[in-house]
Formats: sequence, C-alpha cells, structure tokens
Amino acid sequence: MSDSVVYKYPLKLPHSLKDIVRDLAKADGVSVNQWIVTAVAQKVGAVQTAEQFFAERAAGEGSMSDILKLSGDRPPMPGDELPDELREKWEKRLSGGE
Repeated sequence: MSDSVVYKYPLKLPHSLKDIVRDLAKADGVSVNQWIVTAVAQKVGAVQTAEQFFAERAAGEGSMSDILKLSGDRPPMPGDELPDELREKWEKRLSGGE
C-alpha cells in the first residue's frame, strides 16, 4: 500500500463469505487483509471508471454518433446488416416518417 497512514476498520463478514475470502486469498498467496484491500481497490476503480464514462457520455463526448460517422459511407460488412424489417423501421424514423 502506498499510503503512509493506514486506517483500521473492523469488518464483519458472514462466516460463509469469510470462508470464501480465506480460500481465495490462500489461492492468491496473500493474507485475507491484503485480498480484501485489493478487492476494495478494484471496486473503487470500477466505480470511478463508470462514473467518468457516464459523465463523458452525458456531456456528449465520444457519442455513438461520432463513432458511426467514422465509418463514412461504407456498407455494413457481410453479416452485420440489419434485418429488412428493422432496416425499414429505421429508414422511416430517419426520414421523419415515424
């Protein structure tokens, strides 16, 4: 851990969960404490990444429309075509018919 100050937090785990954590920590060759710290760090990273993604999405950065514009006027690759009924539905929507 890179932080010089360590916070002690009494953690209450159900016995069944503690047994699983103990087994996973043993399989990883680390202590239960180190395994839990790593798991918490991974969760924090995942939540922060998701928050950043949704903030950027809400701001309109990297929208799917921008990505699709990169394809230019090339037709879909074989197998990527929309089924006829969906293609017709989207063509109507794009032309203002629906």
